[in-house]
Amino acid sequence: MTAPALALEGVSVDRAEVPVIHDVSLDAAPGAVTVILGANGAGKTTLMDGIAGLAKVKSGAIRLDGTPIEKMAPYRRARAGLGYVEQARTTFRTLTVEQNLLVSQSGGGELSTVYKLFPELDKRRNLQAGYLSGGEQQMVVLGRALVSEPKVVLIDEMSLGLAPMVVRRLMTTIGELAGMGIAVVLIEQFANLALEVGTQAHVLRKGGVVFSGPCAELRGDDERLHRLYFGGPPLTTADRDAGPAESERP
Repeated sequence: MTAPALALEGVSVDRAEVPVIHDVSLDAAPGAVTVILGANGAGKTTLMDGIAGLAKVKSGAIRLDGTPIEKMAPYRRARAGLGYVEQARTTFRTLTVEQNLLVSQSGGGELSTVYKLFPELDKRRNLQAGYLSGGEQQMVVLGRALVSEPKVVLIDEMSLGLAPMVVRRLMTTIGELAGMGIAVVLIEQFANLALEVGTQAHVLRKGGVVFSGPCAELRGDDERLHRLYFGGPPLTTADRDAGPAESERP
């Protein structure tokens, strides 16, 4: 059995000294997409920030390729092979696409790999990032994580504010990243799209894991997802018509 690229054991994370994540254990395998789901306020982003070193890990162990990283500074975690694509889709707006990518380049990370995944960026490599569409900016942020030669990439709500067609295009790329042997950990508001590309799913509720299993067990089952998210009755027709909730940051 392949060893996990990322392993969490009994991890608890605080946000501004307030406990948010409680005793979370999960693995992310190389070449697979691990999906983290949950309602607004479930603690998904806090969990990601804890893994990346942006929120305080109060207890538990986080191992990257077998190495404990829970006490490392964020930049050391990045150097060890942890990439983080945050919600904000932050680019250096006055730098060109290529300059944005070069900022994160390390080791043998190749820009050609990014341009192969995103031919749209190849055509705009000399354009300032501030002139890109939202989808193209998200491609830059994903590409910036890729050229750092990550073993694991955390991706938090990349679909925010993007058209469904663009989201589907980016989801295809998530599968391609996994195909390169990278362990992808994905938070996504469009649950069924994430479950289509994902391998293993974990659902958070009130900071704890309430489901861990194959994505196929949840795919297309909106009523079960609703019960896992909220612990309440199945979805009504009105609930289904309301659409996905917006992202949270506890």
